Amino acid sequence: MAYALQQLINGISLGMIYGLIAVGYTMVYGIVGMINFAHGDIFMIGAFAMLVGLLLLVGGSFLDGSAAILLALAFSMAVTGLYGWTVERIAYRPLRGSFRLAPLISAIGMSIVLQNFVQVSQGARVKPMEPLVPGGVTLFEQGGFAVQLSWIQVAIVLVTLFVLAAFTVLVTRTRLGRAMRAVEQDRKMASLLGVDTDRTISLAFVIGAALAAVAGGMYLLRYGVIDFYIGFLAGVKAFTAAVLGGIGSLPGAVLGGLLIGLIETFWSAYFSVQYKDVAAFSILVLTLIFLPTGLLGRQEVEKV
Repeated sequence: MAYALQQLINGISLGMIYGLIAVGYTMVYGIVGMINFAHGDIFMIGAFAMLVGLLLLVGGSFLDGSAAILLALAFSMAVTGLYGWTVERIAYRPLRGSFRLAPLISAIGMSIVLQNFVQVSQGARVKPMEPLVPGGVTLFEQGGFAVQLSWIQVAIVLVTLFVLAAFTVLVTRTRLGRAMRAVEQDRKMASLLGVDTDRTISLAFVIGAALAAVAGGMYLLRYGVIDFYIGFLAGVKAFTAAVLGGIGSLPGAVLGGLLIGLIETFWSAYFSVQYKDVAAFSILVLTLIFLPTGLLGRQEVEKV
């Protein structure tokens, strides 16, 4: 019982990170109708930018503790937002009117470019970091096994819920949100009604990249080890989470992330850790067989 509860806690914190990345996938897909396969590498760049910011602030003895973390996170969001804007301008906007496969190939190429850029600029070695948010609370002990809830796990859950709530308010209550929903429903009609579609799409990429930066920062603080390749696998799993929850649904993206995180941790705890990815993708396949639109997805209506 205690071991299962510990894995539940670990799975929720991991799933929240996947959910944050998946929200970026869902946002871009909802507006542009295409998957940004460079989004996982934006997450990786966010983790590196967070590390650089922490090294400058903490290593330079300018700040310490929560103030340094918040400033480093803001720096990471600004850097990744710029990368998100660049990806949209280079890989998507010039190909927006072409056949649907062209932007997909361009996004994969951009993913490779970002991976190699970070590998050359930061090195291929693993970058470790000492824990900046130590400590936690022991929930209970059973048979000599203590169930631990660390403060960083609490922070990951709270940050994810706050970001999801803030983004929901942005989409449903603000002028930018109305423009996003208009572009999602009918880009040409939205343009005729005065919506700056290029600006709206660019801002969607920037916001999605900022969410990936938050996920990258939480990943760095939770696990303390990053390299230039973490974006590929995390991106694939977050994309799987977005599809599992229902591509286009913000709550579905977080729900899918939670499910992927829980499947991974429980499979690793009770079965072979080498097959945890197989288990996650198998659940995705079974879900799509019986629920083609995902758990919370809606049926697309073809415009005629």
